Amino acid sequence: MTTDSDEPTLTIDELAARAGVTVRTVRFYSGRGLLPPPVLGPRRVGRYGPEHLARLALIEEMQLRGMTLAAIERHLGQLPPDLTPHDLAIHRAVVASWAPDAVESLTRRELERRAGRPLGTQDVRRLAAMNVVEADGESFRVDCGLLRLGVELLDVPLSQETILAARTVLTEHARTAAHELSKLLRDAVAERDTRDVRSLSAHMHPLVVQALLTTFQRSLKEELRAWLDTDPDAAGAQRPRGAGPRGAQEPPSG
Repeated sequence: MTTDSDEPTLTIDELAARAGVTVRTVRFYSGRGLLPPPVLGPRRVGRYGPEHLARLALIEEMQLRGMTLAAIERHLGQLPPDLTPHDLAIHRAVVASWAPDAVESLTRRELERRAGRPLGTQDVRRLAAMNVVEADGESFRVDCGLLRLGVELLDVPLSQETILAARTVLTEHARTAAHELSKLLRDAVAERDTRDVRSLSAHMHPLVVQALLTTFQRSLKEELRAWLDTDPDAAGAQRPRGAGPRGAQEPPSG
């Protein structure tokens, strides 16, 4: 298990189970330098945390996209060493954007195996609300590129109605942004050969996704900071017990 303070509290067996890999795989990645060393706890038992989980998820995503181990090592070696699990999740989203939609038809048992946990009826409904799964008779059509992120969101305390409303807002604005960007690109390459246009589109896709993610991340932090600055009740709920009066510490960064 992990704590709210993100302290490394997973054993290697628990880390492997949470990531859906074997202990041997974790040790192999650690030996190749793809994972940072664990924190040594009592009796020199290695403890792992959210960063290790996020890196394993990123490695798995790159493998799914056909990257070789050497390419994965080069990619991870170019990343800043102090990336947070949230930053690594953004990189994983960008990597996932390199490939077309990966929709598969899975049984309930296969869906739970891919999710890495049992899924109750309410869990499946929430995943459907996030457009991750869709019931198809006795099986499910699953967007495998979104499944891991959707499963992580199951533990976020939001109602299904809020998730549906959020999806509607994001979809509407994403379509507007995609339409405007597509128009700009069409105008910029109007005189080029069709092959050149397709090549440019393939190169631009991950860059545009990363730009959108980064811009959204910064904008959301600014909105949350402004909300906490203007709502004393919300800000008070964010402060730890025993904290001093408002203004005695930096507001959360979101």
